[in-house]
This record gives sequence, C-alpha cells and structure tokens, in this order.
Amino acid sequence: MKRKRRAIFHGLLAGFWAAALSLALWAPGWLDGWEDRVWDQQVRYMAEPGPTTDDVSIILLDQNSLDWVKKELGQGWMWPRELYTPIIDFCRRQGAKALVFDVLFSEPSQFGVSDDDVLGRSITSFGPFVGAFTLSNDEGSAIAWPDKVPVPGIEAGGLEVWLAANRPKGVVAVRAAFPIEEVAENSRLLGNANHSPDPDSVYRKCGFFSLFDGMLVPSLGLAAYLAGNPKARLALSGRTLAVDGIPIPLDRDGKALLNYRGPSGTHATFSAAQVIQSELRLREGGLPPIKGNVFKDKYVIFGFSAPGLKDLRPAPVSGVYPGTEIWATMLDNILSGDFIAPASGLAVTLLALALALLGGVGASLVRRPVLIGILFACFSPLPVGLSLWAYSGQLRLPLVTLEASLVFSFAIAGLINQAVEGRQKRFIKGAFGQYLSPQVIEQLIQNPERLKLGGERRELSIFFSDIQGFTSISEGLGPEELTSFLNDYLTAMTGIIYEEGGTVDKFEGDAIIAFWNAPLDQPDHAARCVRAAVRCQEKLDGMRPAFRERLGREVHMRIGVNTGPAVVGNLGSHSRFDYTMLGDSVNLAARLEGLNKAFGTYTMVSENTLDRFEDFREQGFSFRELARVGVVGRKAPVRVYEPLRIAEMEKKRDDLGLFIRGLAAFYHGRFEQALEFFGPITPHDPAAASYASKCESLLADPPKEWEGVWRMTSK
Repeated sequence: MKRKRRAIFHGLLAGFWAAALSLALWAPGWLDGWEDRVWDQQVRYMAEPGPTTDDVSIILLDQNSLDWVKKELGQGWMWPRELYTPIIDFCRRQGAKALVFDVLFSEPSQFGVSDDDVLGRSITSFGPFVGAFTLSNDEGSAIAWPDKVPVPGIEAGGLEVWLAANRPKGVVAVRAAFPIEEVAENSRLLGNANHSPDPDSVYRKCGFFSLFDGMLVPSLGLAAYLAGNPKARLALSGRTLAVDGIPIPLDRDGKALLNYRGPSGTHATFSAAQVIQSELRLREGGLPPIKGNVFKDKYVIFGFSAPGLKDLRPAPVSGVYPGTEIWATMLDNILSGDFIAPASGLAVTLLALALALLGGVGASLVRRPVLIGILFACFSPLPVGLSLWAYSGQLRLPLVTLEASLVFSFAIAGLINQAVEGRQKRFIKGAFGQYLSPQVIEQLIQNPERLKLGGERRELSIFFSDIQGFTSISEGLGPEELTSFLNDYLTAMTGIIYEEGGTVDKFEGDAIIAFWNAPLDQPDHAARCVRAAVRCQEKLDGMRPAFRERLGREVHMRIGVNTGPAVVGNLGSHSRFDYTMLGDSVNLAARLEGLNKAFGTYTMVSENTLDRFEDFREQGFSFRELARVGVVGRKAPVRVYEPLRIAEMEKKRDDLGLFIRGLAAFYHGRFEQALEFFGPITPHDPAAASYASKCESLLADPPKEWEGVWRMTSK
C-alpha cells in the first residue's frame, strides 16, 4: 500500500511537471508550427458545408474559360473588359444579392477607353457591386482616398477602444492601389483584396477591416456582406466583432480563424465561360447552359482559378486553393456566425493538467514497459477526441500541446521510476552507435522517443558523388592498393562534408551519399551542400597528381546535387534500421550525378537547389545554366546548372557568353545558329561540344515538336 501511495505521489509530481513543460512550450508560441499542421489535418477531416453555404456562389475564370475564349473569340489573355460585362449582366438578370469582383483592374484597358466605359456602365446598372483594391504599407501610389471615389461610410462602435486595447499589427495602412475610375467610382463598395497568410504561408485566418486615411475599409469578404446589407451595423468589444449582432471572435490583429467548408468546389461554382455563354444566348433568345435562377438572392464572388493567373493559395483543406474561395468561406462564416474561436488559456491549462495527471499516475502505477505502452496507446487518443469534439462546437483546442502534456507525463514518470529504482538505461549508444552518425546519436539521446521505425518529411539538400571509371581503376589494383586509395579519397571527401555540417548517409563502393538539413535544422542547407561539392572537386584537384603517380591515370569525380522534400529517419527492419532518406528528390540527385556524362561536366546542381541558395554571389559563387533536361521517370523537365567560383567565371567570361547565346538558340529550336555559337568553344568546353553534337543530330533528324528540352533516354 505504501508503495502504491508513493507511486501515486510520483505520478502526480510527473503530471505537474509535464503540464508545466507543455504549457511553457505552448504559451510563447513555440508549438505553433506543429499545432498549425495538425489543425490543417483536422480541418480536412472535419470540414463540411454550413447552414449558409448555399447562399454563396462562385464564378471562376478557370482554364476552360481561357481556352473557350481563345477558341471561340480568338482572344488570348488578357481579356477585353467588355468580356466581363455579360457576367455582371447575368448576375443582375438573375437577381443576385451582391456581386464581388476579386479582380484588380489597376490599369486602363489596352483595348481603349470605350472598353473601360462599358465595364463601368455595367457595374452601375448592377447596384450592389464590390470592387477590389489593395491596402498595404509599402505598395500603392495613393496615400489618401481619391476625391471622386465614394467613401465607404462604414462605422464600427468601440473601434477606438479596441485599437487602444489591442494595438493590432497591419490594420493601419498608409498606401493604396485603387482600380481605374470606371470601377472605383461606380462600385457600391471597394473591398481590400490584400490578405496575409500565416507564417508558413497557409491561409487559415482572415482580416475584416483596415484603416486608411482615417476611414474603416472592409476586406472583400466583409464588403460582400455589407453590399448586400447596406443597413448592417458593426461593433467591437474586447476580442469580438459583432456584425448585425452576430459575434465573431478576433485575435489582437483583427483576424478570425476561418471555418472551412470543404475542398475547392464546396460552394456552388460556375465557370466564367458558362456564365458568359448563358447571358449571350439569353440576349439572342436562346437556351442558356445555366438553367434556373441559380444566383437568385445569392452572394456571388467572381475570381480566378486558372493556374497561370496566380490566384491559387495554400489553405488547410488543400495545398492549392483558389483565393476567391477563401473570401467565399469568410462570407459564409459571417452569414452563419460560426467562425472558429480559440480555446481560452484557462481551459487549455486545466485540460493539459488533467491529461498530464492522468498519464503520470497511470504510468507510475503500472511501471512495466509493456503495460506502460498499452496504457499510453489507450490514453493518447483522448486529446484527439477532445479536439474533434471541440471542433464540432467551433472551438480550437491546441491538440499538440495536450498530446505533449500526456507524452511528457509518461516520460517524466518513467524517469522518476528509473531514478527511484536506480535503473539507469544507457542502451542508445551501445545499440545504435555502430551505424548512426555522431550527430544522430546525440539527438537520439535527447529524444529517445525517436528510436522507432519511420521517418519525417523534410526538405533536404542531397549530394551524390561517384568516381569516373572506377571499375577500370579497381581492376588494375590489388586489394591493399584499392583499399588504401579508397580510404584516402573517402577520408578527404567526407571530412569536407562534415565540415559543412552534412550527414553521410552511406558509402557504396566509391560513391558517397550525403544530405543536409537533417537531423538538425540548417536554414542554409542548400549553400552548405553546394559549397561541399565545389570544395570536394577542388580537394580532388589537389590530390590528383599524387593519385596519378599511384594509379597511373587521372581520377575525376562526378557530383549531383538536388534540394527537395524527402522522407528521412530511421528506416529498415524491426531488428536493424539506419538513419537514411528516400523519395523522388533523392532519386533526382542520383540522376544528376549520372547526367554529368552527357554534358562532360563534373558537378551538376538542380534549379531547386539554386533557388534556395539566395546569397551565392556574396559567397563567391556563380552558376552556368546547362540545360532543361527531361529525366527518365519524371514528366516535368528540370533546369540544371554547373557551379563556378566567381574567379573561374571571370576567366571564362567570353566562352560563357557564347555558351549562353548558343543555349538560348537551342531552347528556341534554332540549331544552326546554336552551332555557330558552340563551335568556337568546343575544343575546351565539353558541354559546348555535347551541344554541338546534339544540334547536328537534331538537324539531321528534326523533331516534330520542340520544347527546348534535352530528353534523356536512359538513367
């Protein structure tokens, strides 16, 4: 009995410490990144249409609309403004409650003044029309509200008190980009189309208003409601915005967490081409493709979803989500009054403490590892269930924090048990030290829960290297000579990789496979990887004379570098696993190493790596574009580069200039012209010689369709 009471005391102690630890991580926002990713998964699972979802309709200028206008009217992008008037007129004909155009008409039409006049008249005839403009602190030519543009005339009770109490960031704007006069002067309201995502670029929240030139300006979602309800009243109190008495929970910056209704297309969505055709046929007395009064008393939002029009954004329900549908979700939430509210700090504290005490006492009582595992498996779904239950009531619980309090309670209870019973377990280094790198070992000591099969998805910079002609080199050496050569070579190369903070995945004979940004975070992983590749080549240049004396031949190394997402972690069997990586990005790095053969180069870097090596010039590097390559097993071509030191680039400036001009001609299918540029430099530029040979073969057998891509037919 005494032992049981002592175990309960230790469990309570572990629970208090676990709750304190998890709340200490939660309060300053250190778990926000994890919380957001888990929340996104929860939204995808739980999102469903609301009571007012059918009151909001969307018209999208999608790829089908672009193709239809191109085919039927012979008009490419950009469209004349008169093409938008059938959309407005059809919504007026149908009796739409309000119409929002999520389009920035910031410049006069390239088709003339009359084209803008037609659009302006159509807007006037509609009535409750909302035009888009942008507010910010660094972009836009206007610093005051234009005289000819009707002022919003929107008031919110308690605004001054709210501003003083919260001191919100980003609410006050000093610059604006207004649309053309025909839109600005004829719209019932202008709505701010500029909204910012969370730090990870996902749009989970929305702002309701901004202050510009002393006036309250609504965002597009709120402007849509106000256009359809001109007598609406706004009031601010504490962290709540009331719209016609419906409370909306805000954060201190005036944003609310959206209650997404589902994937793209959840709101009734129509193609712009359908709407245009319907209006034109009705004018001619024909039958429209859209039948019935689909927009009767509906809020209608028009926007873009064609990929080339750049209004696709990441949202919790999808990585690619039309920005217009974000405004539709906001409007839907206003109509139904069901934005997501964050749980109060008191509620989170009490739940975290309760879960931690439950876990700590349970783990202390059962003690045996197998039983602790079973108990944890039973307890761990509790935070998930609580979070899902809260979501159904429009409440967001910090699931990671609650789960962490439970995990910490089990971990701390285990540590207390070991300390009290004197059973220190030092198995990590003994069990895993023989095949994991020192960095991984240290991380696993600090985080023993990671000692399991599986991995995590991270962005890595990946390095593959191979000695050119190694098979023939090895055939000419005895076992001792070959071993000595490889030891000297691998020691030199891996030393550089470790100096640049890389993790050597494995050796495969003479091949070295390494990566950066795991297990430790390295924001400059792309720069480290490229530097390591260039330094390895320079080191081999210095070792080449000695190797030539030992082997009787030149030693060269080919390197492929790529950056991208990969799964990295402890992968293998239950009895033996290793810290390694896998994924398409890893395969591409291996392909690039082999592609060096085709171009006569020794180091090849993908565009993904170059994009993340932002300050390469400051670090003394330059890159020569080699090709747009179609790699076996990948549909999309990859742009590849050769890294050069700035000093080396200066020496080859003239040759590189000819190569660049030849490459441009090659991309455009002008193979004879490309030969004229490549020809003079082929004796001392293997890449140019490869292109010259390629151009000759293409001239002899011209391709039916040319995309400027060098297609590889083998791996």
